[in-house]
Amino acid sequence: MGGAHKLRSLFLLYALNVRTSLPKADQKLIQIVDAALAETARKSGDWLACRKGCTQCCFGPFPVSQLDAVRLRQGLADLKRRDPQRAAQVRERARQAVRRLLPGFPGDPETGILAEGEDEEASFEDFANDEPCPALAADGSCDLYSARPMTCRTFGPPVRSGSEEALGVCELCYHGASDQQIAACEMVPDPDDLEMKLIAQVEKKTGKHGNTIVAFCLAK
Repeated sequence: MGGAHKLRSLFLLYALNVRTSLPKADQKLIQIVDAALAETARKSGDWLACRKGCTQCCFGPFPVSQLDAVRLRQGLADLKRRDPQRAAQVRERARQAVRRLLPGFPGDPETGILAEGEDEEASFEDFANDEPCPALAADGSCDLYSARPMTCRTFGPPVRSGSEEALGVCELCYHGASDQQIAACEMVPDPDDLEMKLIAQVEKKTGKHGNTIVAFCLAK
């Protein structure tokens, strides 16, 4: 597993990015999750195929929390200060995405909040699966990597979703690994459930409740 050290170093480099513009509680959550990812990368070595340019998880909208939404918008504001042209391109991609996604959007088209009904959730499963994330750059990198949602930070390695007992992994990862080897690499991103506490705080502060998608976060 010769690429293990390089991969772990990459994750650690991103984990050490300055995030002074984010609230301290969110910085703490990010540090916890990024540290868990770095440790999983160390255990996984070449089984964890995530690399810059691999965009398997960058297509198809997915639910993001209001905490994710605040972080994404702050990330875009930070990018605007550093590179206004690049930030404008991200926002324009988001606006174009919203226009494409509005027909059939399973939620409130004004707020971008996803509906929580059983039928709507089932509809979202097959919704716009070929749609690229607005933060995805032409070279396959993420323009808002340090501000990316929690789903992006945990996609790839073995992670349990909710109360599910089975471990989910990216289909491009852990080829040739046994179930026992995969289990040994399990990532536990937020053992104290800090994220849910912060989501509740953000929803109370903003008055916005429920999940949305990246495009709506960045379009306005």
